[in-house]
Amino acid sequence: MNCAFSPTATIRTIDAMSDTAQHFIGGAWTSSDRISESVSPSTGEVVGTYYDGGEKEAAAAVDAAVDAFETSDWTRLPHLRATAIHRLADALEARVPQIAAMLSRENGKLLPQTMWEVGGAVEWLRYAAASARTQVAGRAAEVAPGQYYQSVPEPAGVVGIITPWNSPIMLTVRALGPALAAGCTVVIKLPAQTALTGVLFAEAVAAVAEFPPGVVNIFTESGNTGAPFLVESELVDVVNYTGSTPVGRRIAAAAAPSLKRVGLELGGKTPLIVFPGADLDVVIPTLVQASVMMNGQFCCTGSRVLVHRDLADEVRTRLAEALGQVRLGVWDDPEAQLGPLIDRASVDRVDAIVEEAASYGTVLVRGGPVVEGPLAGGAFYRPSLVEVAGTDVRIVQEEVFAPVQTFEVFDDEADALRRANATIYGLAASVFSPDPMQARRIARRLRVGSVWINTWSIVSEHFEETGVKGSGHGTLCGPRAIEEFQILKVYAEADPTL
Repeated sequence: MNCAFSPTATIRTIDAMSDTAQHFIGGAWTSSDRISESVSPSTGEVVGTYYDGGEKEAAAAVDAAVDAFETSDWTRLPHLRATAIHRLADALEARVPQIAAMLSRENGKLLPQTMWEVGGAVEWLRYAAASARTQVAGRAAEVAPGQYYQSVPEPAGVVGIITPWNSPIMLTVRALGPALAAGCTVVIKLPAQTALTGVLFAEAVAAVAEFPPGVVNIFTESGNTGAPFLVESELVDVVNYTGSTPVGRRIAAAAAPSLKRVGLELGGKTPLIVFPGADLDVVIPTLVQASVMMNGQFCCTGSRVLVHRDLADEVRTRLAEALGQVRLGVWDDPEAQLGPLIDRASVDRVDAIVEEAASYGTVLVRGGPVVEGPLAGGAFYRPSLVEVAGTDVRIVQEEVFAPVQTFEVFDDEADALRRANATIYGLAASVFSPDPMQARRIARRLRVGSVWINTWSIVSEHFEETGVKGSGHGTLCGPRAIEEFQILKVYAEADPTL
């Protein structure tokens, strides 16, 4: 079968205000029975419309992915996969400004952050393209006279990727790249909140002639029938989900009957641990950035500030002042530090958590909803800071997913570790210390997948991302990511004359 196809007939560029965004299944644009609206959290205005899918679209996408896996040369030609992934990187790179602007309009993130996200996704694809050529070889050995063994990595099959709205491009690519490099075919369920962004990404996929129809399939749904279909289907071999811990638990349970492989990158409660001697002129702005980046809707948001008692007074005062001065603004405001939450319901939920925390903690910065002025039409929430003594309270134990931080005071290293490890989450942490041995000593005992020393949230496609405990399991990025989408087949031969 010829792997190439001409996308000319299937590509069309949407005008988000007039055209309805479609799904991309089996190499063709498809519609659904229902049309829904994408609403800007910055203004509350409708950005555009999209065809709202579900189980029917998921089933069609899985059938297309199965057919491509079984009948095309995609699984057998690493050089084709490397070329196709590079071409996808090129197509995405050409669309960075357009996709970034749409993403900012749909989920409220500030434009510099969405430009970084889409631009970073390009580099992650290029890394995956390289792995398609370099990480598909096995090993061979004569383990005894006349006994020859060979292990060969093979593509796992059809992969379902379920992506959240907070970083839909990067978190899709993070799984899509290594899945394609391994030789899998893919079905992507994109979130409704960023449906128009999703169709722009799908246009980049459609522009790659090297993708056989059905290798990459994309649908969007606002409900919850398509994603469960991917999780439960016997035809889907791997599911990769990024999102909340409660949903991750349900996915793991639903996938158990089919015994499919499940990768889960779930919630976090990142502690930022500050020791005496740390440069507070660097630390304080970093603590603020850790709260407001991605509008606080980030799995690695620095939601817990742990400070040694010797410098607690100074950090408390300076951090509260800095958070109180954070500038809110819409996505294209060049002076804004913080955009809106994803919707008004999230504002109400977060505000209730902070209000409740006042009954057991000390509110240092109240923050709260913006109800007056030019931003009142959006879902804006000012940063909050609450000091707590214990760790067994809701605002410490639950992922708030907003620019809300707790302030906790510790006495020594053991106390810092006890507090930092006191939640179910284990995604990431930061340690600020002038003593590199102290920082490494603390980092070694933190029950998290990533530790940043004297910084926060730096990532690279060259190194893995993973979590422990309630933050999930599995590995993405780095050289091990492709293994999530491969199976290992062992061949054995024996020389009967020996």
